[in-house]
Amino acid sequence: MATTCRVIMATHRIAFSRGLLLLFCVFAQLGMITMRGDAQAAGSNSLSSQLPPPGASSGASSSKAGVTTPMGGPIIVPRDLSELRIEPGDLLSVNVYDNPELSNSYRVDLAGDLTLPLCGKVNVRGLTLTEAAKRLETAFKDGQILNQPQVNLDVLQYAGQYVTVLGEVVNPGRVSLIAPTMLGEILAQAGGVTPMAGTRIKIRHGADDAALEEEAPYSRSQSNRETASILVRPGDSIIVPRAGIVYVLGAVYKPGGYVMQEDGKLNVAEALALSGGTTLQASTGGLRVIRRNPDGTVLDFPLSYDAIAKGKQTPLLLQAQDIVYVPTSKIKAIFSTTQAILGQAAAAAIVTHP
Repeated sequence: MATTCRVIMATHRIAFSRGLLLLFCVFAQLGMITMRGDAQAAGSNSLSSQLPPPGASSGASSSKAGVTTPMGGPIIVPRDLSELRIEPGDLLSVNVYDNPELSNSYRVDLAGDLTLPLCGKVNVRGLTLTEAAKRLETAFKDGQILNQPQVNLDVLQYAGQYVTVLGEVVNPGRVSLIAPTMLGEILAQAGGVTPMAGTRIKIRHGADDAALEEEAPYSRSQSNRETASILVRPGDSIIVPRAGIVYVLGAVYKPGGYVMQEDGKLNVAEALALSGGTTLQASTGGLRVIRRNPDGTVLDFPLSYDAIAKGKQTPLLLQAQDIVYVPTSKIKAIFSTTQAILGQAAAAAIVTHP
């Protein structure tokens, strides 16, 4: 009987010990799960503190998400980023695979060189990112620094590059540019052309005075798709000259200077129509057109508006700075000297919206 009691008590002790062990394991497992969750939460908070805020972009991807100049202003980015060429002042991110000691951010110097550890100077000016990466790989390999280098490049910051827009545009000045861009986009960035713009847009390729110049036709009445697609590069200058002015003076309702907007072509009859036509006192048979030549000489063309209106005389095609003078009588037409008419033209106002 005593032996049986000892066996039963031993059995209960073993069961009780197993229960305590099982309970301890459960609590230990719960504690580990809680600690793991806290660690994950802390890691998540740490990671989120390193990420940029929504809508912002990291430095390594700035060339795709949003490009800024060193001054922080917006610039025109081409549709195809593979067209971008590296220029002095650009800040590049150089990532060398499996070699963090060689990976860093480097600024392109004025000569277009990147100075890398162990590798020295490598010229990357004018290269695309892909071409520059291959050149760096070659430099690492030729210098016996790495056997099979793998280099990835990205642009962290573009240097300020500009195209200058002058003349008859709404906002003349500099437009920031980092790659060849269509002429139409640059003119739009400058606010478009003014009503005084001429029919030929000049593009000077390069900064010096001996640089090649290109002329692009511009029309208000026809499509400019071909002209707008001309490529303009950083450092170029765009000049939008003023359209030719024709002066209509004398016995007309609205005397003044008129812009030759319609493709730069205007005849005597059209110029008189722009000025509101002749007055009742006008001597239409004594019409005169005065033209100043580049060499300083002056030509005087006598015309008859009556003959033009009746189709007996072809309207004279005017040139820029021509003066159409309508006298009030034949006698006044005779005694109105050319110099006096030229003086009236110098004082005449320009009429942009007849």
